[in-house]
Amino acid sequence: MTQIIKLKTGSKFEDMASYSRLVAVDNWIHVSNTAGRNPQTQLIADDVIEQLHQVFANIETALAAVDASLADVVSSRVFIQQPEDVPAVMEVIGQKFRNIDPATTVTCPPLGSTVYKVELEVTAYRGASRAEVKYIRLGQ
Repeated sequence: MTQIIKLKTGSKFEDMASYSRLVAVDNWIHVSNTAGRNPQTQLIADDVIEQLHQVFANIETALAAVDASLADVVSSRVFIQQPEDVPAVMEVIGQKFRNIDPATTVTCPPLGSTVYKVELEVTAYRGASRAEVKYIRLGQ
């Protein structure tokens, strides 16, 4: 029988919009678009890179709750409010996902509020970090 886990983190937005931070269906794990709000203080930094580090902390905490980690991420979607922040954000994304190499989409749409400078949504597969990986490189 399929097991579904729906993780709530206590965010008022999760209750208001009736969504889960994370939904795991068997080994597939879907993490909602996540902002850089500190869950303890409810504060969000002004700096895009500080927000991004909090985004990763929030996602890593959610993944750990279902026995997964960033190393299990197979796909990511990066939402950056200002196009000029793309190089700095992608440098950190590259550091965090080094040797994980998920399929990634990067876009610069308006976010839900101008306070949000970067958000990240990921899909993971529990156990991907232990799987045999074959790399294929096309071209140089």
